[in-house]
Amino acid sequence: MWIVEHVDSADGFLTKLSFYKALALIALAQQGKQPSPKLLENVIQELPRPQLGEPWELTSLRMQRAQEDELMVSQTLDGLLSRDTVQVELIPEKKGLFLKHVEYQIISQRYKISVYRRYSDFDVFHEVMLQRFAYRVVPALPPKRVLKGVLTSVSEREFIEGRRRGLCRFINLVARHPFFSEDELVKTFLTFSGSDVQTKLRDIYKKTGDEFMTNRIATQAKEFLPADIQAQFSTSRELIRNIHNSFQRLRDRAEKMAERSKENASDLLMFGRELSTLGSDSSPLPSLAPLQNSWGSLRQSLKSLSMEFSVLSDKAAQQGRREEDDVVEKLNLFLDLLQSYRDLCERHEKGVLHEHQKALHKYGVMKRQMMTAAAQPKEQASVEQLESRIVQQENAIQTMELRNYFSLFCLHQETQLIFAYLPITSHILGAFINSQVRGHREMGAVWNELQPKLGCLFSDNGIKHST
Repeated sequence: MWIVEHVDSADGFLTKLSFYKALALIALAQQGKQPSPKLLENVIQELPRPQLGEPWELTSLRMQRAQEDELMVSQTLDGLLSRDTVQVELIPEKKGLFLKHVEYQIISQRYKISVYRRYSDFDVFHEVMLQRFAYRVVPALPPKRVLKGVLTSVSEREFIEGRRRGLCRFINLVARHPFFSEDELVKTFLTFSGSDVQTKLRDIYKKTGDEFMTNRIATQAKEFLPADIQAQFSTSRELIRNIHNSFQRLRDRAEKMAERSKENASDLLMFGRELSTLGSDSSPLPSLAPLQNSWGSLRQSLKSLSMEFSVLSDKAAQQGRREEDDVVEKLNLFLDLLQSYRDLCERHEKGVLHEHQKALHKYGVMKRQMMTAAAQPKEQASVEQLESRIVQQENAIQTMELRNYFSLFCLHQETQLIFAYLPITSHILGAFINSQVRGHREMGAVWNELQPKLGCLFSDNGIKHST
């Protein structure tokens, strides 16, 4: 504070003279003297110089906060969901020269453009995304096809619809990813309307390469990692594995509930049809039937009741669709993300880490060969060739080590992304509760309308009605 008082700083800026004066006052303070401009007046030669330490120490202080920022992924669920919403709609089946194929209309809310894609386009896009972002959570695609002749026409339609839903989840997870969403590959897939999007995507990847080649901090990733990164990775991986297993069980139960709603709709419809069939039977009753006089009007009333059960069937079917669209799909979306994280962990261990260990083993073998060659008389050219190979292997190991650290860096960020998605649990529960409330309210209204009609039916035919 004393030094600031003695230095002129207009609007928060220092002149060159004021800057030198401030440094001199710091030097005096370091010497144990009271900083004062009067002391500087007594200086005959050059101003005293302060001890500032080594430049690298200043750099480490300046970069500490930046390093933390580089590693952190400051994303909220609402922020991720608002990045884009992509619709994937099935368009009428077209016939090629030999085979029929399915085409999809892709509409990005962000780019406000409609393009058309086939499954093979998604396949190539997924392939280049895995190549470009091998250290990130790239969701898997739904299966391309099933064996012909195994499915009936109805189940084949269900398979195509299930695949459309899977493609929709895939592209939305990609379009909302904080790193994917700004990449040229994603923008091209969502906006390119040319005739050959697959070639376009491959050309883009050839020009850019994988993320390690383009990320500005890839080779310095080790500097940003916490000391206990391996322990953090193991703990997070186990936690996410448990979350994945729990959400799988939730999804399975939600699917069963949606299926029961559909079965309930079918049963209610068939129940109504049987009432209609019973009411439409005009066969005369034998004379010994006790309700001979009232059965005719009763049959007519039963026929009219079938319409109410048809409405109930529609309501139950709508309930099933809501459970499937609003609850099961949200669960599947999060499960796709969780599974892609587990796949990423396996790629890290079986890919980068495994290749690094293989390279180290190969390097050890080559070093032993070099020691043997040095101990035994051999041709100079053979020894030089072995030395060159060792140097090449050392460079390869160095690159693999850098990639391993960058892989851990990305894993740390992707783990944060998974945790950012966890509040989707409240979205899922809200959708589940709302669907149940709405479904029961709508069906309850129809049942309440049916009850007085049922009472009139029985009273008009001289039958005691119990409620």
